[in-house]
Amino acid sequence: MATAKSDAFVFFGATGDLAYKQIFPALQALVKDGKLDMPVIGIARSGWTVDDLRKRAEDSLKEHGGVDKAAFAKLSRQMQYIDGDYGDAQTFARLRKALGDAQHPLHYLAIPPSMFVPVVKGLAASGCAQGARVIVEKPFGRDLHSAQALNRTLHRFFREHDIFRIDHYLGKEPVQNLLYFRFANSLLEPIWNRDHIASMQITMAEDFGVQGRGRFYDEVGAIRDVVQNHMFQVLALLAMGPPANRSADAMRDEKLRLFRSMRPLKPEDIVRGQFDGYLKEPGVAKKSTVETFAALRIHMDTWRWAGVPFFIRAGKQLPVKCTEVLVRLKNPPQQVFDAPEGAVNHYRFRLNPDVIISLGARVKEPGEAMKGRPVELVAHRHIRTGMMPYQRLLGDAIDGDSALFTRDDCVEEAWRVLDPIIGDKVPVHKYKVGSWGPKEADALIADAGGWNDPKVDVPAKAGK
Repeated sequence: MATAKSDAFVFFGATGDLAYKQIFPALQALVKDGKLDMPVIGIARSGWTVDDLRKRAEDSLKEHGGVDKAAFAKLSRQMQYIDGDYGDAQTFARLRKALGDAQHPLHYLAIPPSMFVPVVKGLAASGCAQGARVIVEKPFGRDLHSAQALNRTLHRFFREHDIFRIDHYLGKEPVQNLLYFRFANSLLEPIWNRDHIASMQITMAEDFGVQGRGRFYDEVGAIRDVVQNHMFQVLALLAMGPPANRSADAMRDEKLRLFRSMRPLKPEDIVRGQFDGYLKEPGVAKKSTVETFAALRIHMDTWRWAGVPFFIRAGKQLPVKCTEVLVRLKNPPQQVFDAPEGAVNHYRFRLNPDVIISLGARVKEPGEAMKGRPVELVAHRHIRTGMMPYQRLLGDAIDGDSALFTRDDCVEEAWRVLDPIIGDKVPVHKYKVGSWGPKEADALIADAGGWNDPKVDVPAKAGK
């Protein structure tokens, strides 16, 4: 049974990049909505004061969404700051004092994964873990062994339902829309199986590089950075069975069933790539073999999906910034009219930069000849405003709602699938900046009709 609503918000890494870009805007939004009426305690080792933290928060808001005077004034009054080392017991003693009468604090570890264990142990030793919840940022381990070790440590001090493994992708409105569209409508279910679907593919393309985060990225790579979490979560929403109800455990039980059905990947199921120039990025090892691109082929041993291949492609320095799903349907059993090779029908779900749900079909061209052309029936919703992912997720964690967070067994099953190919177990191929990755990735999906390369209207860049 869940504990009461959190009554204090503590975030480690208060002076870091994540706090600047995401946490401060989310906190102001929560204050504005009346969902954050509690102490907000930032902790870092920067030699700062609480006034420095308030200035940092104000600068963050000016750059990311704007300052709401009333909400920011209230947030500033709630702010406290503790400066100290995460390995120093005195840091946690000061935190315990700052928490005062709070019985159910929420501790957010917006820090590198290497610091998770010392902070969790410090919270426990000082009594700050009593009745508390903890939010852990991805990646949840580097492989199956480290994920299991992290979970064992967390479970020493926190109950599983008090552990919130945050993946901001699950807080995005378009991803929520995908889940809603699947299970709020009856039109998909009759055909959402191996009898009618030929293949599914997910592309997460980014038109930029590592953006000055070379040292971090060189320790992670595309598979750990986005595939094991973001892409696998989207895949689960596409392929999982209908949950028994809307509860967090019912949703996550269905995801677990799906992850358990996935075959462990083999070297022939993956292509890794690295864009030209990556080795010159600051912080990147001179002979790094870390991938900035990954393409995977996944099979699931279930009644619904037996024989249907699923493909995931994610990479940096690709032609556009876009995340898109393409579901190719099997062709009619008999071609009455001439049709080109490949799938006649498809569903397309675009998750960003805009939201598109469309059905691809063929219609007759005007004239006497029975010739057709492809069309898309489009339901389009461009999200200009909406709840920020971190606002949604932090608000849910404060309330104890874990539906959009990842459970320990799901994390470990996802790593089980990827573990055989993690690291340098398959070669890395070079690819040109602005291309769709190494050509070797095309062979992976050749028998399923090839990759769908998303096309996005890109504004002209200054100076061109």
